[in-house]
Amino acid sequence: MSSELNERTVEDTRPPGGGDRAQYGVCAFLALLGTAVIVDGLGIAHVTSSTDPVGPRTVPVLLGVLLLVVAVLYAVDVARGGHGEPEAGEDVDLSTGSDWRTVLMLIAAFVVNAVLIEPLGWVISGTLLFWGTAFALGNRHYVRNLLIAVTLSLTTFYAFAIGLGVNLPAGVLQGIL
Repeated sequence: MSSELNERTVEDTRPPGGGDRAQYGVCAFLALLGTAVIVDGLGIAHVTSSTDPVGPRTVPVLLGVLLLVVAVLYAVDVARGGHGEPEAGEDVDLSTGSDWRTVLMLIAAFVVNAVLIEPLGWVISGTLLFWGTAFALGNRHYVRNLLIAVTLSLTTFYAFAIGLGVNLPAGVLQGIL
């Protein structure tokens, strides 16, 4: 009798009638999301020009229609008995507790960044953020991490300023950067 129970598969535990209700919930969510995107897209004024003959409403409406198509195809697949493979998991020992020390150090790094970004500027606060995150996650190459953090901060500072036209706070380095 016990060998009978051990040989049961995932399909044996499925409810009869062609599918899992949770999967139909995902289908309904996709359909609602698609409908909302279409309705919102149709609310955009239809404006065309010689440089943009399609207008701004085409992409949202197209994405909404694609979401509806995916919802219908997924519902048909679930009704036919299709199901995803169970997740194999990761190399995580679920018997151990949460690592609150790491979580608290990461929160501290973000809070320090939020508090110091205006007075010290992005480059310094971003460096502290990147270095503190690497430290919290267990990397103990302090000098190398500091060099990488400075490089990341400067790169993102100039990428935002030059590439996007968004000026991040320079803080105490106002005349230098």
